[in-house]
Amino acid sequence: MISIRTITALFICLLLPLAIGGISGYATASGIHDWYITLHKPSFNPPNYLFGPVWTLLYLLMGVSLFIIWRSNQGRKRNEALKIFAIQITFNFLWSFLFFRFNLVGVAFMDILVIWFSIVLMIFIFRRVNKIAAYLQIPYLLWVTYATTLNGAIWLLN
Repeated sequence: MISIRTITALFICLLLPLAIGGISGYATASGIHDWYITLHKPSFNPPNYLFGPVWTLLYLLMGVSLFIIWRSNQGRKRNEALKIFAIQITFNFLWSFLFFRFNLVGVAFMDILVIWFSIVLMIFIFRRVNKIAAYLQIPYLLWVTYATTLNGAIWLLN
């Protein structure tokens, strides 16, 4: 039987990235509907409706990975994994503000490069703790690779 403590931990681990994504999305939504539509975009720019479902899935995968890491044996490797998770989610949170709220496309590009490298590091560190937690982050890395290319192209076109 699963304990209330385990269910609570899973709920918090799922809620944390979803809330971070939701807050940044809500706070920057006006930029998507106002400023972003005026930008020149590359031919590989996806439709806007795709971003919400993709990010929701990625945040859920982050939450599952976080739960797996949190439930792992306590120790230096686990603590490193939790720290890199916190670092990457912080830069993830900042990106929407830089790009959509402050219209700093170049600065957002630098931020997303930090996100990309922190995801690679997170996968590496997670793998030392739990391989499944690491592998669950591969879709996130792939999407951020695409998003980095998109951000860079928008920066160059504008």
